Amino acid sequence: MTHLPPSIIEILKERKLATSEAQYFLQPLAPYDRMVDGVTVVMIVFHTGKILFDSINRVLNDPQVNQFIIIDNGSTPTVEKKLRDLKDEHDHVLLVQGHGNIGFGRAANLGATLATQPWLLFLNPDALLQPDCIRKLVKAAQAQPNPCIVGARLLNPDLTEQRGARRGEVTPVTTLISLMHLHRWLPSLRKYEIHLESEPVPEAPVPVATISGACFLASKHDFALLRGFDTKFFLHVEDVDLCWRARRMGGTVLFHPHAEVVHEGHTSRVEPLFVEWKKGRGLVHYFNKRADTVWRKLYVWALTPVILGVSLARAATRERLRNDEDEIAGQ
Repeated sequence: MTHLPPSIIEILKERKLATSEAQYFLQPLAPYDRMVDGVTVVMIVFHTGKILFDSINRVLNDPQVNQFIIIDNGSTPTVEKKLRDLKDEHDHVLLVQGHGNIGFGRAANLGATLATQPWLLFLNPDALLQPDCIRKLVKAAQAQPNPCIVGARLLNPDLTEQRGARRGEVTPVTTLISLMHLHRWLPSLRKYEIHLESEPVPEAPVPVATISGACFLASKHDFALLRGFDTKFFLHVEDVDLCWRARRMGGTVLFHPHAEVVHEGHTSRVEPLFVEWKKGRGLVHYFNKRADTVWRKLYVWALTPVILGVSLARAATRERLRNDEDEIAGQ
């Protein structure tokens, strides 16, 4: 079983990882060869549910994966043990446990610092890789200038395209219209709809403003160039922010129509209130980062209660999922 040194575990427990992250991401970037195609998959686990080991097995069976890093932010004791057993069975799996829930972005940054391969694939634990997905993402990224982020096409379990894999610019207005589905009642607002899953599927990778963090690829070099995820986002919106910063640096964000994953979504066995509140807070933080004038900051300040209120209302309509993690783990 692989554990981090006690000193790093203490940093994690004290929520001080941001300091070590800053040191890592501010180091001078060494030259690298974009044509080298070794891939590290980084997966953040937190009470995911029965689909977790289906997702893990897809990664283990993918010939493109040279290293598989699992950051366990929280699981039942049964799942924790099964993850340790899995790590012992596979030499290329690195498991990090025992640090508690440090948030998605911080855990993902930790995975990036531990990666040994030139390409990073961030994959949700409820996403099932489809054949050749990783190879297609790497090939698309190799032809692009720095920094480059390539997102996969997310599919629902019925294989229809999932909402969120290709989006336009995320702003306070587009967010409220999207969260409240206002364009359904006011057709004149349809022009502000940023989700593109109803548009024809492009023939080749295309630039978009925003892709989904459920499955995307970047080189380790580019992820460091972007300074990783902003760890002030605890859960949700960190992917939107990363795409925005990549585009601000003159980079490219691509949606790949033929690199596919089946994404179950909404599998976390935690209170919906926790998830939606963190998403609402993340949106507010993101809009404040983008507000570059006093008037825009006042605009965000005025909308903050509305954004948080809608988040709470969404939480009230969702039931907490039954904890079935141990059902599959015990098989």
